[in-house]
Amino acid sequence: MQTCAINGWTLTSALGAGLATLGPALAARESGLRRNDFPGSGIDTWIGRVDGLDDGEALPERWRSRNNALAELGLAQDDFIGRVRDTRDRLGADRLGVIIGTSTSSIGRTEAAYRAMDNDRWPAEYLQPDVHQPHSPGLYVAHRLGITGPALTISTACASSAKVFASGWRWLQSGVVDAVVVGGVDSLCHSVLGGFSSLELTSTQPCRPFDTRRDGISLGEAAGFALLTRPQDAPASAPWLAGYGETSDAFHMSQPPENGAGAEAAMRAAIGRAGLDAAEIGYANLHGTASQANDIAESRALSRVFGEPVPVSSTKGWTGHTLGAAGIVEAVIALQALVTGLLPGTLNLSEPDPGLAFPILQDNLEASIGAALSNSFGFGGNNCSLVFRRRLSGAEA
Repeated sequence: MQTCAINGWTLTSALGAGLATLGPALAARESGLRRNDFPGSGIDTWIGRVDGLDDGEALPERWRSRNNALAELGLAQDDFIGRVRDTRDRLGADRLGVIIGTSTSSIGRTEAAYRAMDNDRWPAEYLQPDVHQPHSPGLYVAHRLGITGPALTISTACASSAKVFASGWRWLQSGVVDAVVVGGVDSLCHSVLGGFSSLELTSTQPCRPFDTRRDGISLGEAAGFALLTRPQDAPASAPWLAGYGETSDAFHMSQPPENGAGAEAAMRAAIGRAGLDAAEIGYANLHGTASQANDIAESRALSRVFGEPVPVSSTKGWTGHTLGAAGIVEAVIALQALVTGLLPGTLNLSEPDPGLAFPILQDNLEASIGAALSNSFGFGGNNCSLVFRRRLSGAEA
């Protein structure tokens, strides 16, 4: 098996719950960012906060956390649970796997537990071994969907929920499972807001990717999921995950190399594995965080991968940078571009940095495309690029 099918997907972010809110917001160029109103945080910045979340009070105590509440909200959209249930009932619960990407997991719940300490003890309600660990979202999603096959949580910073697609591909190809739920869940918490502020990486304005005045990121939260199956187990209209590329910079814990060599290698690997030429990519959703170093490095990588300009953009001005969920957010936006023809531009980009080595799409564009690329690059030098394409005809396959 050289490809796998994307047999359904969903996304919940600051733009709203489900795909029905995503498309109109992108088309209208309406951002989900707001001034920081996260309870207890006085940091002057803008965030992409999901409305309607609590600390998981509606969940069973075993699973109670903001992160798992976000996962629950995301799973409930676009009949994703029903689609997975049908696949599980047909293939068997032990023949489905779960791979979830995250960065913070349920750190917010752990913060609350420490605030509630009495005589150096956590209250009983916070004694939750399935929550206070990085694997919490993988455990919760498998539990919620009734999947008994292998479950994995990947935490490689902002590339986490892009890498889930690559791992899911390998699981299917090796026969470990017959279908895989992949996705990402990351929620806002004080550790994230305070940590990025201390690194002087947050902006006091809505983020401005690739703009000459960009001065930092806007943090966000999101939950998104996709169901990977073999092509023969998916509708004829289902797009394919055609290729992936994973590299490690081994350069610096928080900065990419200035020439973007690792990003270039990841893009080339994904396009090559898909059996495409770079010219066949109709749109690329970039990592584009609005940090000084990342945007320049990514543009330099693009200039070497693509000989001629293609539509490329960052959509973090809509959702914020959702860290461990960034990969699934931008993969879903790339998939939507593939099936709807709406190629989103780059919000808040009014004065492109003259140092950019590749032109960035500012305004939305309508175009029918055959393949889309999605980039996710994270701290520690983690890079992952994905290529999605329309399903080939029998003759082409």
